[in-house]
Amino acid sequence: MRSGEKGFTLIELLVVMAIIATLMTLVAPRFFSQTERARIVVLQHNRNALRSAIAAWRHDRLSGPERLEELVEQGYLFDIPLDPVTQRRDNWQVKRDENDQIVDVSSPSLPEQDNEEE
Repeated sequence: MRSGEKGFTLIELLVVMAIIATLMTLVAPRFFSQTERARIVVLQHNRNALRSAIAAWRHDRLSGPERLEELVEQGYLFDIPLDPVTQRRDNWQVKRDENDQIVDVSSPSLPEQDNEEE
């Protein structure tokens, strides 16, 4: 560097970039695991909202809906909840009774133990 000029040398900039990169490798995995956990928690809440709507339907009508869309059509839900893991509304797995009516719902995006009835 010429005398009298102010600024950083290339070596100083590279050292700072290396330090930042090292810190990012330590922080990034923790951040991404928290993001995934947040998606799972939202998915559990969405599943529970569906289960509550099905329970309310069964209480009011003494039978279950035949399609999840009926919950929206009849005002039990504003919309079918989104699966935040897949960003889809159509991948809910329904459990039916002997009359082909929905009695429970689960998600393939949830670990098996999280899909159990609560």
